[in-house]
Amino acid sequence: MVPTEDASARKREIEEKLQQEQETLAFIRENLEKSDQLTNGMVSILSSFESRLMQLENAIIPVHKQTENLQRLQDNVDKTLSCMDHVISYYHVAKDTDRIIREGPTGRLDEYLACIAKIQKAVEYFQDNNPDSPELNTVKGRLEKGKELLEAEFRSLLTRYSKPVPPVLILDAIGGDEELEAAEDVLLEHLPQAVLHDIICIGGWLVEYGRNQDFMTVYFQIRSSQLDRSIKGLKEHLRKNSASSGALYSPAVQAKRKDTPTKKVPKRPGRDEALDAEMDAYIHCISAFVKLAQSEYALLCEVIPEHHQKKTFDSLIQEALDNLMLEGDNIVGAARRAILRHDYSAVLTIFPILRHLKINKGDFDATLQGTAAGTKNKLPALIASMESIGAKALEEFADSIKNDPDKEYNMPKDGTVHELTSNAILFLQQLLDFHETAGAMLASQESTSTSSSYTSDFNKRLLSTYICKVLGNLQLNLLSKSKVYEDSALGAIFLHNNYNYILKSLEKSELIQLVTVTQRRAETSYRELIEQQIHVYQRSWIKVTEHLTERNLPLFQPGAKLKDKERQVIKDKFKGFNDGLEEMCKIHKGWAVPDKEQRNFIRRAQRTVVSDAYAAFLRRCADLPFTKNPDKYHKYRPEEVEEMIDRLFDTSA
Repeated sequence: MVPTEDASARKREIEEKLQQEQETLAFIRENLEKSDQLTNGMVSILSSFESRLMQLENAIIPVHKQTENLQRLQDNVDKTLSCMDHVISYYHVAKDTDRIIREGPTGRLDEYLACIAKIQKAVEYFQDNNPDSPELNTVKGRLEKGKELLEAEFRSLLTRYSKPVPPVLILDAIGGDEELEAAEDVLLEHLPQAVLHDIICIGGWLVEYGRNQDFMTVYFQIRSSQLDRSIKGLKEHLRKNSASSGALYSPAVQAKRKDTPTKKVPKRPGRDEALDAEMDAYIHCISAFVKLAQSEYALLCEVIPEHHQKKTFDSLIQEALDNLMLEGDNIVGAARRAILRHDYSAVLTIFPILRHLKINKGDFDATLQGTAAGTKNKLPALIASMESIGAKALEEFADSIKNDPDKEYNMPKDGTVHELTSNAILFLQQLLDFHETAGAMLASQESTSTSSSYTSDFNKRLLSTYICKVLGNLQLNLLSKSKVYEDSALGAIFLHNNYNYILKSLEKSELIQLVTVTQRRAETSYRELIEQQIHVYQRSWIKVTEHLTERNLPLFQPGAKLKDKERQVIKDKFKGFNDGLEEMCKIHKGWAVPDKEQRNFIRRAQRTVVSDAYAAFLRRCADLPFTKNPDKYHKYRPEEVEEMIDRLFDTSA
């Protein structure tokens, strides 16, 4: 029974599940039918929408195209109107700009240039579109007028505001010369900044649009005149200050300066101080030219186009440079005339100038870089000319020392230093201050070497050789002059004084260092010459002391009586000595030995020789009964003889 119940239960369960599935299937079928109905409805709606959309598109597209065409037509109309306004404006340019152009650019350069730009555009328009129109000639004329007024304004601004640089400011700028402490940089402002801005603008317009280079000529002419006037003003300032107070400097910086820009030539007797001032002023002007030219070039570079700068600068500096070179040539000419009249010391004025030119040649060359060869060669030509005339003066001076005539009336009566000696030594001492310049000057005349091979040592040896030549010529001439004296002792004193003066002067001035470059024994040689002349002088006293020798002196035996002849010999010896001593002291007292040390040495040596000989003679004759009146012959005691010799070479004694 149990299995039958299970099967029934199973069957009922299956039947229930089947019933459920059938219900589910019926539900699905019902939904599918509803879905199909909805789909058919949607398709119908979409088809209707598509149809309406196509109808709308067919209606809108023509309208859009028509609108687009209308917009294009509107744009074209606007552009046409704008172009017409633009074109019409060209016809009004002449009228619109007439007043501004006529009144000129002064005080309103920017506005004026804007008007010029409008006129330029009008000219371009008519040239391109209506070249035969009368308006083209009108605006062309207006443009030319505008350009002329710009050129006039350029000239006016330059002329009105270009002023010579004040001398004080120039002196401040050149304060850092080769022998001075470095001076502070001094700004040379040639034009006010606002004026310079206008000048640059006008120059730029004339180059770019005006097709005009005439303004460059105007520029260099005006600036050239100011450069030259600045240098001349400085020169005049230096002349006045030198004449009044000797001050050559700006009060602003004078306290910082040690000396003048160049070492002056030492003063010589009769030296022309006015000439010294002229030379010193010229040296200052050389430095001023370099500084001012450099400043002018910096200014020029702001105004003149780059490819015209060097040529314009070359033209700008010509007047000032030519005037400097002409003045240099005049200095050379003056030196040449001085040589002709044998005033060789006057030629020394060339030396500080030449040294200054050579020291500043590097700055000169740098400043003139890019200028024409003729411009760059002016300074080297002047230097060569100065070196040539200077070397000629040196050679002729040496010859003049050698050939100075032996004139009796020109000889010092007291045997002191000859004028030829003092002049020669003074010349050499002055030369010492410019030894490098003088050495290079001599080297420049050497045909065996090129200038590039000169060295400081080579130049020094040349100068040493020259100085030794002058001293050698002087020595030979002095020796010849000494023979003019009838008294050889005075000739010896003359040579002694001159040789001693030469030696002392060489040592004091440091000339001896230059001399010993080629003559190592020079100092010793002069000392030997001095000693030789002292010995010659001392030998002149032999005619006095020879009376004191034992020659012919009788042999005296105590108690014996002297013969008359023997007594006379002793009397003659006393008389010869006394007369000789008196005559020598009288004559030699009027001679001169200026060097106190040498004077004392000669006196002392002579005093010893004579006094010792006289004392010995007196001792030998003390017991000789040669006279009844011994005071007549025994006039001087040895001490008195020494006192007499101590008064030699003393006109006041």
